[in-house]
Amino acid sequence: MRAHFARRSFLQGLPHLALLGWCGHLSSAPAQMPPMPSTATAWRALSRLGYGPSPTLMAALASARNTQDWALQQIDMARAASQLPPTIAADLEQLHASLPELFAAGQHERELRLKIKDQAAAPAPQMTDTGSTALRRLDFSGPLMPEQFSLRLAQQTATWRLSSCSQPTLENPLLARMTEFWFNHFNVFIGKGAVRPFVGHYLIHVIRAQALGKFEDLLLASARHPAMLLYLDQAQSVAEGTPGAQGQVRGLNENYARELMELHTLGVQGGYSQTDVRELARVLTGWTISPKEATGFRFAARMHDTAPKRVLGQIFPTSARAAGEQEGIDAIRLLARHPATARRISLRLAQFFVADEPSAALQQQLSQTFLNTQGDIAAVLRTLFLSVDFWLPQNRLFKTPLDYVCSALTVTQSAASTDRRGLVLAMAYLANAGQALHGWQTPDGYKTDAATWLAPEALTRRADLAMALAQKPVDLSALQAYLSENTRAAIAQEPLAMRAGLALASPDFMYK
Repeated sequence: MRAHFARRSFLQGLPHLALLGWCGHLSSAPAQMPPMPSTATAWRALSRLGYGPSPTLMAALASARNTQDWALQQIDMARAASQLPPTIAADLEQLHASLPELFAAGQHERELRLKIKDQAAAPAPQMTDTGSTALRRLDFSGPLMPEQFSLRLAQQTATWRLSSCSQPTLENPLLARMTEFWFNHFNVFIGKGAVRPFVGHYLIHVIRAQALGKFEDLLLASARHPAMLLYLDQAQSVAEGTPGAQGQVRGLNENYARELMELHTLGVQGGYSQTDVRELARVLTGWTISPKEATGFRFAARMHDTAPKRVLGQIFPTSARAAGEQEGIDAIRLLARHPATARRISLRLAQFFVADEPSAALQQQLSQTFLNTQGDIAAVLRTLFLSVDFWLPQNRLFKTPLDYVCSALTVTQSAASTDRRGLVLAMAYLANAGQALHGWQTPDGYKTDAATWLAPEALTRRADLAMALAQKPVDLSALQAYLSENTRAAIAQEPLAMRAGLALASPDFMYK
């Protein structure tokens, strides 16, 4: 009973303290960087380039000349890691299936589901109890019914995603951060049935693999992947009047072209018109899926609009040799190198790593680096981590639910492949908190600002998760040094069994 009231009294102050701590983060930047306490500097680096302190990261940081040097080293390490295959647990290996295998399994699943639906008089096959228990425990070694293929694959994708963000020995923390950033920027919705089997492949082979390379290469890889082609209906977009298989007349679908301009590159204020959207959609006609190709992509020449088009003043094709598929490649590179794209990507990176309302000066610095390097993401990050703004104490960031989950799992080490209890709790929390993994339906991705996520009810949910994760003995000695003196003193007054949970529920831990 005493523990219950202690927890309640401590948590009642959380919304007020967290809101109080948020005040003042939008102040203008001084000309020179003020000194920061070493623990505050380390917390900022560990929590923004990764998901918080762990023995591995703290040892690496301690051996670096200074915190900023360590931050710069992470860029090179993350870029190198992105070129290597990810570490994937044996029971998650379906994530590494080839695209033809994923297409075939997905098609088989759809056929079985239709057959089961048609046989209404016969009971649908059910998972055995062992299989049901396996799903609840995120242990995928149990039996799998073919009609449950995409559900199992979706759970495997979420399991790998949370494991990679919370285990620095499994995945480079900055690479996990950039995978989070770019997946949200190039969002696909796992709830769209045709997309579901391909989200894990897209996450690993497009987003992770290109996360610190050239932006235009990432943009092109996304444009050609089945997950994006199916999500935004580009696979169905053909030249006006193209005959369909059943004799019907088919035509343009502008969904992908619109989001390519509005969200992926230029931005809504990027200077394009509805005419540009339609012309770009014409340029991209014939870009579709191919279940038998290793890339999952093909250019269908008979579905392509061969007439001249004009996008942002540029005529396509630019030459006879650049007709067909090359038109789309040239148009995507044009968008990727546009100054409006540089400004948009720079703003989003500054909001992700620095502040909800970053300074105009920082945005200009990042945008100039983007343009000078033709969108070299690693170079832009280097400019960002060398900036004064990144290290300013008043530039605070409130953790999103996913950020909070990954950091809580990191410091409690609750995402190990041998015991995924923490992942089960985390997935349930994310669904209730409004940030289910891969679950945002529209292509704009989840918001990352405090205005979206900072609310008393949200803090209560976080406290509940914190207490649940701390039910098992956890060593939070690595976290203690980064908590404020007031927080440590308040926690010290509470029962020993509750202290770990209260540390994870503290206002200090909500920010990075």
